Amino acid sequence: MYRQLVDSNDKAVQRGLARQELDPESRYYGGTIDPATGIAWVNHTTGTPTDMCYWGAALANPDSVYYQDEELLGRLLLASEYVLRNQHEDGSISPGWTNYHSPPDTAFVVVGYAQLYQLLQQQEWEPLQPVLNNMYLFLERSIPVMLTGGCHTPNHRWVICAALGFLHQLFGLEEVVQRAEHWLAEGMDITPDGEWTERSNGIYSAVSDIMLIHAARLFHRPELLEPVRLNLRMMVYLVHPSGEIVTDYSGRQDLGNMHDLSPYYLPYAILARMDGDPLFAGMADWAGDTLKDPGVCSVNALVRLLLEPELQQVGEASGELPEQYEVMLNEHFVREGYLQQMDSAGHHGRISHSRMHTDFGAPVARIRTGSTSATVMTEVPSFFALRHGAARLLAVQLASYFNPGYVPMQQMTRLPSGYLLTGEQKKGYYGPIPESQLPETARTAISPWYLLPHQTRVLTHEQTFHVQSEVLRTENGWMLSLAGDKPEQIMMQLSFVFGGEGKMSGGELLETDEGHYLWKGGTLRYSCGEDWIELNGGELGHLAVTVREAKLPDNCKVVLVNFVTPFHKTIHISLSPSLALKR
Repeated sequence: MYRQLVDSNDKAVQRGLARQELDPESRYYGGTIDPATGIAWVNHTTGTPTDMCYWGAALANPDSVYYQDEELLGRLLLASEYVLRNQHEDGSISPGWTNYHSPPDTAFVVVGYAQLYQLLQQQEWEPLQPVLNNMYLFLERSIPVMLTGGCHTPNHRWVICAALGFLHQLFGLEEVVQRAEHWLAEGMDITPDGEWTERSNGIYSAVSDIMLIHAARLFHRPELLEPVRLNLRMMVYLVHPSGEIVTDYSGRQDLGNMHDLSPYYLPYAILARMDGDPLFAGMADWAGDTLKDPGVCSVNALVRLLLEPELQQVGEASGELPEQYEVMLNEHFVREGYLQQMDSAGHHGRISHSRMHTDFGAPVARIRTGSTSATVMTEVPSFFALRHGAARLLAVQLASYFNPGYVPMQQMTRLPSGYLLTGEQKKGYYGPIPESQLPETARTAISPWYLLPHQTRVLTHEQTFHVQSEVLRTENGWMLSLAGDKPEQIMMQLSFVFGGEGKMSGGELLETDEGHYLWKGGTLRYSCGEDWIELNGGELGHLAVTVREAKLPDNCKVVLVNFVTPFHKTIHISLSPSLALKR
């Protein structure tokens, strides 16, 4: 794995050199151009600091073809000058994606930059000094924004804490420790089963893990490792057999997108060595196999491995990782009790530039047998997803015209051979505002809607829509049994979202203008290579091709089942026997 990282890093060096702007008259002189935007950014993902980490790791590594390469050193110096020129006077950077003068995005860069600085400082190679001077100055200038800056999202707090830890290590300022203590005093946003607030298995859970590891070690706070251990143990059950991370219920931008275990390599490797944990060592091996490149600036694995060479051997794994399990995460988490305390928090359910993440701790079931992997979930548009070998059923989603859009399942309970999911929606109307509550503008020629005290309107004719779905294991697959009664004549749509790489066959299908399929009936098969998933139970109870506010994904094969209330709808899912029999 180490050799592969060195080789991929050398290739990343070449790509970065080809993108560096070398025209002294350009505003981007010295920066590396992001191909997607044509701009050289100073951020931790597509920005110049990430290329600097590739270049610095190569210059410092005797195993690289660029070891102490003077031409590359000259390019690194230009890049360090560009980063300095694009640091704002307040010490922050603007990453290029909506966050301007951003403390948390500055913190991501500080975490990566500080580690690269430490690596280059160890080299005792005099020509590196001008680069080190520039990097030191950038880090020093970042101190004010790290001491005063805020955040948007839960994980940002732990990124800022890690950045503060590295700044404390470099500059020894006590106020840096105090600022970190203020953030840490907010407590850990994780359930007993190991789920972080954002439920972002593909991106931000790994971010929280590695940043808290840094904070724990730099501030000598070993208790900060406990939530990381919880999350890493949970993640054992949130990876499909192919190595794809379960993102079907994420609260962030990785929702439903392909992600692998690579961001978890460092957390697993570090704690495997620290704890002597063979399970973590096995997961580190699996994550290491997915590393295609060292990673972005803030989590560059090669830089960390060069700083801690012992991580190249993480310890002895525990043999085979679990391939057969059924777990229900957050089954005993008292989520309702926490939600009932929201009113006392004083924010009235409103938060600026972020979201409340009230889905935190919602139950999720994970079932795996060999090469078959299923997810049953709540509080997201999809309530079921399935991987069967190469065949991917990415989502099963129920939408309605009652409160136009997807109907999220809110509760999950175990059944003898599966799970019962229930969801409830309410929608009503609002009467006239009492005359005594009307503002002065109501008695003038112009009465703006937004000046009326809408909170004083009386609710009328409220309707309640209750749905349920039983998700049951069968001898050769699954059965979905859905029901909903009143109000009557609600148009419903059940969508099956398959990976775009497979092929559809059989069934009575009508193709829509959007390239989706209305499934009238018959046996429908989705195949990918030798693996297939079959569905029975199609229906065309109405002709609507979509439900308002229920956007269907692009680049997927989408099959739609249309029906109306009251309904008792059953869908049988059968799996190709070569894999189904492994259960």
